[in-house]
Formats: sequence, C-alpha cells, structure tokens
Amino acid sequence: MNDFLKQTFYGNSIQNWFISAGIIFGSVLIAKILYWIIGKYVKRITAKTKTNLDDLLVDKLEEPIVYGLVIIGFYWGFHRLEFGVGVDNFFKHLFTIIFALNITWLVVRVIDSIIEEYIVPIVSKSESDLDDQLIPVIRKMAKVIIWSMGIIIGLNNAGFDVAALIAGLGIGGLALALAAQDTVKNIFGGLMIFLDKPFKITDRIKIDDWDGFVEDIGVRSTRLRTLEGRIVTMPNARFSENAVENVSLEPSRKVTANISLTYQTTPDKMQLALDLLYKIAEENEFVETENTIVSFNNWGNSAMGILFIYFIKDKADIFGVQTQVNMSILRQFNAEGLDFAYPTQTIYAKQVLTS
Repeated sequence: MNDFLKQTFYGNSIQNWFISAGIIFGSVLIAKILYWIIGKYVKRITAKTKTNLDDLLVDKLEEPIVYGLVIIGFYWGFHRLEFGVGVDNFFKHLFTIIFALNITWLVVRVIDSIIEEYIVPIVSKSESDLDDQLIPVIRKMAKVIIWSMGIIIGLNNAGFDVAALIAGLGIGGLALALAAQDTVKNIFGGLMIFLDKPFKITDRIKIDDWDGFVEDIGVRSTRLRTLEGRIVTMPNARFSENAVENVSLEPSRKVTANISLTYQTTPDKMQLALDLLYKIAEENEFVETENTIVSFNNWGNSAMGILFIYFIKDKADIFGVQTQVNMSILRQFNAEGLDFAYPTQTIYAKQVLTS
C-alpha cells in the first residue's frame, strides 16, 4: 500500500494527490457547513435586532466568505503540488486574481448594503427628486470604480505590469474616443437631465413624435412608456438636441370647443347659449372660471359658430372633465330648445317658362 501511495503521477506522489484532494474537499465541506450555520442561526440572531444593517451585511457577506473559503482550499491544495515553474506560477497568478475579485465582490456588496440601509431612506424623505434619480447612477458608478480598482490590484499582485497595460491602452485612446463619442454624448445628456431637470420620473413628456411617461432615467438612455403602453428607449443625447415638452408641468389643460347653432337661432337664443356656456364652466369645480372665453365668432356656410375655450385645473381628470362639460352642454341646450347645426345645403331651382 505504501509503495502504491509513493508512486508518482504528473510529478507528484499519489499520496500528495489524495491529500490535496482531501484539502479541496474539506474546504468545500467546511464552506457548506458555514453556509448552513449562517442560514440556520446567524440570520435568526440578526433578525431579532432593531437595525436592518446587520441583516443586510450577513446576507451580503455570506456568499463571498463561503466562496473565499473554497478558493483558499483550492489554492492550498494546488500549491502543495509541484507541476513545474511555469504551471506553478500560472496557478499562483490565477488564484491571486480570483481572490482579489472575490474581495472586490465582498466590498461592493457591503457598500451597496450601506447605501441601501442609510442613504436611500434619507434620500426618499427629501423633497427634491434629483437625489432620487442620482442615487441609482451613483450606485452604478461606485460599483464600476470599485470593480476597476479590484481588477487593477489583482492584476498588479499577479505580476502584470498594469502601468504598461494602461499605457498600451492609451495608444488606442483616440480610436476609442471616436468610437465612443455617441456614448459620451449620451452620458453628458443624462448629466444635463439631472442638473437642468426638464422632467422627472413619472412625468408625461413629448419629444419629436413620441408622447409618454418617463419610467427610468439612466446614465446613457431614458425609457418612456408611450400612451399605447409600449416602452421606448431613447439616448440621452436626443433630449439635449431636441425640444422637450413636459405635459405634466402644465398649470392647466386648455380645451377648445367649436359649437355650431342653426341659422334659425334668434339673437335672444344666441345670448342664452353664451350665458349657458359661462354658467357651465362656473359650475364645474375642475374648471378655472377666470380664464373662460365664450365668443360668437363665426358665420359659417350652414351654421353660426360659437368659440368656447376653458381650462381644466391641474391634477384633474382631463377626459372626465371634458365629458362632464360636454354632457352639460348637451342637456342644457336641448332643454332650452337650442338646435345644433350640421352641414346642410339648400338648392334653389329657377323655373324657366317656355312658350
């Protein structure tokens, strides 16, 4: 048996292969036990505390720590074996990079949990909407920065010349800048949206031929849900190059109605119609009475026209108010015997007598 264990396989004795395999298997087993203990006991303990931070930290740290144990076990198991200088250095550098990425993952999750527990509740209580829109962008940028630093540190510790690598990337910087100019424009467009605040999430806006509600404002693009219910994703640069109409910021909605009465309408009846329109606007609580315009302004081919302009108050149901006003016009005009006109044409035929 001892002779069998002393036999070499790929430069290492079978005994060393078994020991390394046992170390790797043991690290995986310990990691699973630790994972079970955290889920079974630690999370129950943190759930009883008053703060949610410990619950978030345990949840965020759980997986990186467990995977870290497995990585250490694999490194220990492979490190005690000999494969030659080239292969040993390869595994050493590989595990260095993997371990650095795992630590970076842990840091990202911890910072994200702190932002979620402390920063987001403070921002949600503020009156400004700008910070609500900036928080998701800041979280994404923080993750990008931390991951970039983690990768650089990992590569540097693994023996790579990061400075030379960055310098080499700088050679193609001009080509990259030209290729990414649209992306840069979109990023600056998003920055202008955050600073100028032409609109915010949930606002209804019109741009070019699109009309919809803002669902998300990102670093590169903004998503609209159109009135048809479809999602449209627009590059942020488009908002700096085109006029944007914010429908939600209108103080009131202007409604223009053209009402036609027949030519059989007497002057008294016409005056009554004008008075009724003023009365209908005044009696509706959702109409701004001070801006109402009623005018007998048109002699049509087959009818006399009345211009009726009124303004619906902000936050009111636009379509519902128009329905109320139109139903009032229909009922009261019919009750007073005011006849609505429709296109008609009268033909006079001249009779020619022949002898």
